[in-house]
Amino acid sequence: MCAMAVSQPDLVALGRWMDEQGLPGDTIGEVSPIGGGTQNIMIRFTRGGREYVLRRGPEHLRAKSNEVIAREARLLTALDGTEIRAPRVIAACIDPSVLGAVFYLMEPIRGFNPQTELPDLHANDPEIRRRMGLSAIEAIARLGTVDYLALGLADYGRPEGFLERQVPRWLRELDTYAANEGYPGPQIPDVERIGDWLDRNRPADPSPGIMHGDCHLANMMFDYDGPEVAAMVDWEMSTIGDPLLDLGWQLATRPEPGTVGAGLMGTLGTVGGLPTPEEMIRHYAEFSDRDLRAVTWYEVLACFKLGIVLEGTHARAFAGKAPKQVGDFLHAVTLELFEKARKLID
Repeated sequence: MCAMAVSQPDLVALGRWMDEQGLPGDTIGEVSPIGGGTQNIMIRFTRGGREYVLRRGPEHLRAKSNEVIAREARLLTALDGTEIRAPRVIAACIDPSVLGAVFYLMEPIRGFNPQTELPDLHANDPEIRRRMGLSAIEAIARLGTVDYLALGLADYGRPEGFLERQVPRWLRELDTYAANEGYPGPQIPDVERIGDWLDRNRPADPSPGIMHGDCHLANMMFDYDGPEVAAMVDWEMSTIGDPLLDLGWQLATRPEPGTVGAGLMGTLGTVGGLPTPEEMIRHYAEFSDRDLRAVTWYEVLACFKLGIVLEGTHARAFAGKAPKQVGDFLHAVTLELFEKARKLID
């Protein structure tokens, strides 16, 4: 997900490290957090006449936070020079002793996040919003066609058996939430039933590709002067797997006005106007030759997986590691996602 505002990093240590990387010197200024989410930290600043965005793990680092940020930096560096719309990494630091966590610097993205902003052009024109949705579909479809082997990413994931691992992997993740003090356990109906359906109806593994892994519209930025995606952001769940899960993710998270989940999209979730699921699937097929006959299965898996991911923030809120209001809201979204999954399989 997105960033969470916290205290600024050690600017002296950051400047010293930037000097070691040969980046333009000067005093660090105009430091401001980029907010709007619940997970990783992002901070904008200037130095030597250049703008930067620093990204690192959350204030309360999780067991794999540093590994995740290091992986993100590696993938984004590999994607630089391709047609994929993603942030451009300037430099990465995998030594957590510098700032207390692994981090990387990237160029700012010129665009808006629809979770927190919807310019007049987009707010007042439903056709622009429909084309925003289609641009997002094109972006993930093109990502799934990239030759990850040619980019040196053969070991970035384990594509063999990717689909078979999904249900047990995320059920284990759900079990780990019990470690959060005060968490009463996942009160989510039909977790086991939906997991069983996914295992029984699993499609054969297709050819592997790069997955964003969390490609809802709040993790995309759009051009101010049109509907096109400026960049896909927040790549912490990226891997080499089945890119059709990204399509399922888009379908599962499509904001429907009046639903709890639409609240994740701010004004965009209220006004709607996005393409229909059928339009989204047809548009994906224009940029990919993958077999789309089992697309419903991928949407159910997306509901299952994302619901469990969001429940993690709910669990951490009980232990004081996330705001209670945010945890309660995301738990409500989880329940909605599982309800959608039940309707799809019924």
